[in-house]
Amino acid sequence: MATQRIPVILVTGFLGSGKTTMLNHLMRDSADTRIGVIVNDFGSINIDALAVAGQVDSMIPIENGCLCCAADASEMDEMLARLTEPELRIDVVVIEASGLAEPQSMIRALLSSTNERIVYGGLVEVVDAAEFGDTRARHPELDRHVRAADLVVLNKTDRVTEDERDDLLETLQEIAPGAPVLTAAHGRVDPALLFDHQPREASEERFRQLSFADVCADGHEHGHHLHAAYDSVEFTSAEPLHPQRLMAFLDSRPVGLYRVKGFLHFAGAGSERKFGLHAVGSYLRFQPSPWEPGEPRVTQLVLIGTGIDADALTKRLAECAVTATEEIDETHMMGVLRYVDAAD
Repeated sequence: MATQRIPVILVTGFLGSGKTTMLNHLMRDSADTRIGVIVNDFGSINIDALAVAGQVDSMIPIENGCLCCAADASEMDEMLARLTEPELRIDVVVIEASGLAEPQSMIRALLSSTNERIVYGGLVEVVDAAEFGDTRARHPELDRHVRAADLVVLNKTDRVTEDERDDLLETLQEIAPGAPVLTAAHGRVDPALLFDHQPREASEERFRQLSFADVCADGHEHGHHLHAAYDSVEFTSAEPLHPQRLMAFLDSRPVGLYRVKGFLHFAGAGSERKFGLHAVGSYLRFQPSPWEPGEPRVTQLVLIGTGIDADALTKRLAECAVTATEEIDETHMMGVLRYVDAAD
């Protein structure tokens, strides 16, 4: 079976947007996920790393099973190699970029990495709602950063009025039409929107995504958690899917649908491999792997978002199933293969 590669998620945003606060929440609320963290700061005193880990060192074990590395850009590849050593059993790596970092450059660095244990997991841009106008005036490149993001987090919405928030959401859509935008206060973002995790103690299960119960396994009441604001839709199909219709669905998914994850069984040329699907916002990636002997060849997906129509989504996915009279050839898989890394 192909080795599962570790997703590396970039978190960017200008100074004061709340990246470190969001990162701390993600680590605290992901008790079942081992997170490797690289804080990419260029100052002589790495304040962000201090906030994340309580001290600065090349590698710091954190009580909840996370690891934190303080690194500059030249050390990033070395840090990734160290964080992805199998004995550390890391599930996901988050890079918190410097407030002055250039997202496109960091994306290129990750895509060109020779580390076979990692895969690029998408770019999350954190935007300060309260200081948006001033930040945009000081840093006109903010628009370009928003357009490069797979998911925009409009943070600190507790510091603006509802009308101001709506105006900001409209402005962000003007900057990047169709970009998924998630509102947050105090950097609180549900880890299930960003992280895939298959608990190691449940590895014998054929399909196991990080559920909202997993994310919030601290015993608090349901209504107090972030996930109370989100909808989760599960889809299973024993019939193979038409790859072109599945791509049409993914290309036109509604704005409120932030996450799609799971495994796909395609018809035709793609049927001999299982395709893992990972989508965060506009970011999309497929990872093929062999079917295990005796493994049921079914499609199993989890879709997470706000204001989504579960029945409509399920109906559209069901319509992706292949009919008995259809013939599928290699050309039908071309759209899918565009989003598969050459290494796969």
